[in-house]
Amino acid sequence: MNSFGEYLRDKREQLGLPLRKVAAELDIDTSILSKIERGERTSTKEMLPVLANTLNIQQKEIEIEFIKAIILSDLGDLKFLKVGLEETINTIKSRK
Repeated sequence: MNSFGEYLRDKREQLGLPLRKVAAELDIDTSILSKIERGERTSTKEMLPVLANTLNIQQKEIEIEFIKAIILSDLGDLKFLKVGLEETINTIKSRK
């Protein structure tokens, strides 16, 4: 899987759901969902609960895929990405 959009398309197609049905659940135009699936637009975190419900995906799984996709697409080429992520994790842990 190369992108979050491809992940969504794969899940949608596995369920045999038409693009228009998922787009209707999200209350967006079919063309917007198509662009998300092709990686031309990004989904929002607000879409995740609806997508999880519609595509029968656990909330944890879809959030993890979303986070991975955003980090890799926006920051994947940074030399110190791993160190930055480790420090971010440590910061998150210290907040609890």
